[in-house]
Amino acid sequence: MPSELTGRVRAELVRTEAAATRANVAEALSEIGVLVGAAGQELLITQILSELVGAGPLQGLLTEPDVTDVLVNGPSEVWLERDGRLERTDVTFSSEAQIRALAQRLASQAGRRLDDAVPFVDAALPGGIRLHAVLGGIGRPGTLLSLRVLTRVSLDLADLAARGAFAQACVPLLRRLLQTPVSFLVTGGTGTGKTTLLRALMSAAPESQRILVLEEHEELQIDHPHVVSLQSRPANAEGAGAISVSQLVRQSLRMRPDRIVVGEARGAELVDLLAAMNTGHEGCAATVHANSPLDVPARLEALALPAGLGRDALHSQVRAGVGAILHLRRDSNGLRNVTGLWAVGGGIAGRLEIEQVWGFLGRQPQLLTPDHPLGAALAGPG
Repeated sequence: MPSELTGRVRAELVRTEAAATRANVAEALSEIGVLVGAAGQELLITQILSELVGAGPLQGLLTEPDVTDVLVNGPSEVWLERDGRLERTDVTFSSEAQIRALAQRLASQAGRRLDDAVPFVDAALPGGIRLHAVLGGIGRPGTLLSLRVLTRVSLDLADLAARGAFAQACVPLLRRLLQTPVSFLVTGGTGTGKTTLLRALMSAAPESQRILVLEEHEELQIDHPHVVSLQSRPANAEGAGAISVSQLVRQSLRMRPDRIVVGEARGAELVDLLAAMNTGHEGCAATVHANSPLDVPARLEALALPAGLGRDALHSQVRAGVGAILHLRRDSNGLRNVTGLWAVGGGIAGRLEIEQVWGFLGRQPQLLTPDHPLGAALAGPG
């Protein structure tokens, strides 16, 4: 579809001060003299709306089943990830100008600026899509788009087991974890399913509990009868009005939470969350990027030190506040699975010691450390 036609329709909508709806687009087409058959008009209206308020040539890819990412590498290269594997598509853009215009329009929908002065953006779009864009000049071979599609279906623990994340026999064990006051971290690399697992776990929390979710982008969408959420925001064009996740953690303490859940701890909010865990707020949870459970202490140090929490104090706070770690990985076939459950304890000279208590990779969960209190607590009857 020629972009000039979309421009003419846009100009007509602006002239008549009409919203971009199917009816108004149809009327605009009639006003500018574009006449097509009924079937052709419906398709044309859909295409124009995708250019006006959707994702343009990418709209169809974003709605395909099981697609988790759509990646644009300049005008002539579009990839998607489905079931953990990358596939190149036959979708292309007519020019760098077209993809740049799309990136700027998507950023505008999120209330963010994207231009030569601010050539990259990270934002949440309506409909559960996370946008990252880098304009050409910084990006090569042109403007680069990364669109992360959130899971459209809320998966519970049984669903994740059916998809191979862990054995069905692990589900009762994970439910028992949620019956305890233990605070825990969900760790793993990028794209391993941390958010999906945390969503399923919190959805299985006791219905009598009040859950407060704190996020930079609205991603968790927990299916629970009593859940409220707070969302951070960046500064406006004047550099004012920013609200950090760290501030949200402090606000949540006064909102009578049974569980405080941080979608992703990657900065100063970690320090505030640890403070909450150590002042009577049990059952807290967060995701943290880490390549392995044994890397978690170093990763937490890297997050806490810029926020003013030294190594010794961090290890003391984590040891007292965090009881367990659930770690995920993605194998060479793209399958995401939970490798096991680790306990957090004290080691030599007060340093953290990470010890695996349960293994999840077999057909049955394996109790690897029978004498550990967490092992005994979770080994009870389902």
